[in-house]
Amino acid sequence: MGLDFETYVAQSRTGLLRLAIVVTDDRELAQDVVQEVLMKAGQRWAKIGRLDHPHAYVRRMLSNEIISWHRKWGRVESRPALELDRAIPDPAGAVDRREALLREVARLPVQQRSAIALRYFEDLSDEQIGVVLGCRPATVRAHLHRALKTLRVESTLEALNPIR
Repeated sequence: MGLDFETYVAQSRTGLLRLAIVVTDDRELAQDVVQEVLMKAGQRWAKIGRLDHPHAYVRRMLSNEIISWHRKWGRVESRPALELDRAIPDPAGAVDRREALLREVARLPVQQRSAIALRYFEDLSDEQIGVVLGCRPATVRAHLHRALKTLRVESTLEALNPIR
C-alpha cells in the first residue's frame, strides 16, 4: 500500500505552490496550476501513490503544466508582477533586494526559471532536474549557468523564498 492522496497533499502542497510561484511569477496562476495538477494526480492516485517517488512524478506533472501554459498563453497574456506576501515581517532592505531579484528571475525564460527553482527551492541535483524538465543533465547545467550569468548572482537564492 502506498501513500494516500490526502496525506501527500498535506505534506507537499506548500512546496509545490512555492515552486509554481517562482516559476510562473504569478501567485494566482501558481495556485490554479497546482490545483489543476493535484486534481489530475488525485484522479490517477491509485497508480501514482504506488510509485517509489510519487512527489517526483507530481513535480514533473507540475513542470509540464507550467511549460504547457506558458507555451499556450505566455505570449498572449501579460503576466502581472509577482505580489510578495506583505504579511511576512521583513526588514526593508531584504524586501527590496528580494523584490529586485524576483523581478530579474521573472525575466528569465521558463526553462531557466524552472531550473533555478528546482535547484534552489527543491534542492535537486542536475540529474533530478533533468528528469523533471525532460532534458539531459548537461542541458540543466547550461540553463543554470545562463540564468545565473543573467542574474549575476554569486550567492544562493534562499532569500527569494516567497512562502515561509
